[in-house]
Amino acid sequence: MNVRNAAVAGSFYPADATALRAEVMDYLGAATALERAPKAIVVPHAGYVYSGPIAAAAYAQLESVASVVRHVVLIGPSHRVPLRGIAVPAADRFATPLGEIEIDSRLRARVRALSCVVTSEPAHAFEHSLEVQLPFLQTVLDEFTLLPLAAGRASVHETAEVLDAVWGGLETLLVISTDLSHFHDYHTARVHDADTAARIVAMRSDLDGEDACGCVGLNGFLQLASRRELESVRLDVRNSGDTAGDRSRVVGYGAFAFYEQASG
Repeated sequence: MNVRNAAVAGSFYPADATALRAEVMDYLGAATALERAPKAIVVPHAGYVYSGPIAAAAYAQLESVASVVRHVVLIGPSHRVPLRGIAVPAADRFATPLGEIEIDSRLRARVRALSCVVTSEPAHAFEHSLEVQLPFLQTVLDEFTLLPLAAGRASVHETAEVLDAVWGGLETLLVISTDLSHFHDYHTARVHDADTAARIVAMRSDLDGEDACGCVGLNGFLQLASRRELESVRLDVRNSGDTAGDRSRVVGYGAFAFYEQASG
């Protein structure tokens, strides 16, 4: 059994399982759940002390579908490994202090058949944009399989094609991992991130790395969400100056939910 072990436990979030679950539960307890269950969420990926409260605003929306979601498709940027296309892992499971999650081999094979998808262990080995989402998912959902996607240089069309291939029904949740602007002063970041948030809600697929570090996955998803006529909701937009950092050089975070329209 090939297991991708936790790489940022003890730095981005607690390494102790009891402390980790308690921290995640505290964040979720402070969030407000809406009545509708989302098809997809957009969440940040910094250390929990910085972005945990904002991520929880999105994860709290999953309470009503905890027993329904059986597959999670998770896409985030490849921060450390230059990559052409989108990478799936070779691992059979991803581990966190809360346990192991089975990689969805069926969905992996489906996207691996696409020309822009490669298999890369290095792209996943230390990638925090994906890992920090897992304890939240393990806390809010029942049993599920995972398809983690590390996005490198890929076009909007290519990324949308990958996500469309694994869209599924109510049993499949899409999670898009991205932070917003980086290293502006507090006021500049608030203005920039407010504009970016409006473009996300409008499902514009022309964001760049100055707007969102996970723009590759986000743009592909937004193009697909627009085509599928999803409805969008801004849940929370703040930055590290609001949570646990000084205001001279901040990173922006946003939480958004996307809903399929009721048929009939």
